[in-house]
Amino acid sequence: MINQSTLDDLSRRLRELVASSPAQDVQRNVRAVVGSALQRMDLVTREEFDVQAAVLARTREKLEALEARVAGLEGGAGPAAGRPADPAG
Repeated sequence: MINQSTLDDLSRRLRELVASSPAQDVQRNVRAVVGSALQRMDLVTREEFDVQAAVLARTREKLEALEARVAGLEGGAGPAAGRPADPAG
């Protein structure tokens, strides 16, 4: 039967082996390369995107309200709406 100190030693050696494995180095290198590429792409965070999306939604609502108001004003002015006054008439 294996005693506790042997299991502890084996566990410690396995942790050291995994920590120093080439796979760990590859993972770190890939993470660094991807992080660098993302920084160069000048991306925005999700929070910044959400803020700008909310601003755009409010702007669209205001634009639609103004368009409806202009359409109402043009419709109420009669057929001469948008035409200059006839100086001869």
